[in-house]
Amino acid sequence: MGTIYLVRHGQASFGAKDYDQLSLLGAQQSQQLGRYWQERSMHFDAVYTGTLKRHVQTLAGIREALPGLPEAQALPALNEYDSHALIRCIHPEPLGPADTPETYRAHFRLLCDAIAQWMSGVISPEGMPSWEDFSDGIRHTLEQIRHQHHAGNVLLVSSGGPISTATSLVLGSPPEVSIALNMRIRNTAVTELSMSPKRLMLQTFNTLNHLDTTETHSWVTFA
Repeated sequence: MGTIYLVRHGQASFGAKDYDQLSLLGAQQSQQLGRYWQERSMHFDAVYTGTLKRHVQTLAGIREALPGLPEAQALPALNEYDSHALIRCIHPEPLGPADTPETYRAHFRLLCDAIAQWMSGVISPEGMPSWEDFSDGIRHTLEQIRHQHHAGNVLLVSSGGPISTATSLVLGSPPEVSIALNMRIRNTAVTELSMSPKRLMLQTFNTLNHLDTTETHSWVTFA
């Protein structure tokens, strides 16, 4: 039996002009995960990422502390949905900066509402696939990995949307459950899916064992 280790990217640049860029803390989180696995002699048989910068940069941080990782295969199916396109569908007016707790919560309330409408087919955000195509891409990727590596360890670096969708698919949960899961996934959190030749099973969800130290406890972030 093998395991897929789904890792959400490190802290990105929420509120900045280019969100798709790790912050300094995001790079440190990624390196710490690599160190944690290095100390435990972790071995991966294959590595996959999305094509976004924050995915590639997170893997680079892990690799810095965990040399010898296989060459990564980049899969667009592991990319995050476009949160800006989703919100524009239900709130065409420009949003102010999410720089207070209140505006931050308002931003994510809008996003959750937009995701639910996207899932139900009420809105079709510009430049985005349908929900069915988005989730089918993740399902196909998981099945491909299971068929090719069901006896090995696979590292998959992605974002909260694909990881929460993968978790819901494995659990057989309604699509709406993935919205709540997505909002709870922390930066560089690890979700483990056990693989057998016949199926995938959830082993752990949203764990941060690599940040469970006095020095790194304050490094926990959600965006």
